Amino acid sequence: MEFKDYYDTLGVERGVSDDDLRRAYRKLARKYHPDVSKEADAEARMRDINEAYDVLRDPEKRAAYDDLAASVAAGGGHRPPPGWEQGFEFSGGDPREEADFSEFFSSLFGAAQRRRGGPARESRARGEDYHAMIEVELEDILLGATREIGLRSMKMDAQGRPRLQERKLSVRIPVGVREGQRIRLAGQGMPGQAGGQPGDLYLEVRIKPHRLYRVDGRDLSLTLPVAPWEAALGGKVQAPTPGGPVEVTIPAGSRPGSKLRLKGKGLPGAHPGDLYLQLEVAWPPADTEAAREAYRRMARDIPFNPRAGLGK
Repeated sequence: MEFKDYYDTLGVERGVSDDDLRRAYRKLARKYHPDVSKEADAEARMRDINEAYDVLRDPEKRAAYDDLAASVAAGGGHRPPPGWEQGFEFSGGDPREEADFSEFFSSLFGAAQRRRGGPARESRARGEDYHAMIEVELEDILLGATREIGLRSMKMDAQGRPRLQERKLSVRIPVGVREGQRIRLAGQGMPGQAGGQPGDLYLEVRIKPHRLYRVDGRDLSLTLPVAPWEAALGGKVQAPTPGGPVEVTIPAGSRPGSKLRLKGKGLPGAHPGDLYLQLEVAWPPADTEAAREAYRRMARDIPFNPRAGLGK
């Protein structure tokens, strides 16, 4: 995912004052608002302008964005460092009630967005809820686990300056939790006012990429290598599953990309998912004279032209 330079979008320098930021936004809004603009890309440009302004006008978001921008610059590239969006918590509304912002914005600030122009939140005794996104291991979802996680947030100090704060929490990962599901930690949000109850912390789950399995909802998929003779003649082979290896039957004449379904071998739950095995033909290397002779014999004995169907 490419890093987005919000300062460049608004045509302002880092360290721009609130007044100059507001003036730059209004100037661009007059030029690109779809109701008045004649530019062909006015709607897309206005969406980018709104997104950049939403971040840079908010001290908490701006401080977090500047911290990310510094790490991108230090890396000498245009992409955020691995894990950049993990464990950053923000106060604010439910991430399921978001404006139409980019994937880059939603990855870091999705839990903190508020709809532009909506009513301000009323002051209440109960503290605001916090939201953050965490990555969990697939094995923890299969078996359940308790893990210690680190969270970062930008808070304003007594002088009104943003400061990065970190905290550690113990989190129970439920068996079968899904991608995008939220784990609620009661009382771990913003402290209440005048003795009111604290808010809650909602952790949105993302599943870390696994070396074997790909996740799609509750289903899993696995690329299963088979030898050419196993694909051509069929046979029984061992295949890994989350519950341990099982024996599966490869139908004769299987083609690369063919799929086998193992019902109920996906993620656990009230309705367990399935495991799909996608076949990939793996050819032996011709790295010995015996192997090369076997390929030469195959070329002589099997009349086969893989390009016969291409025509002229």
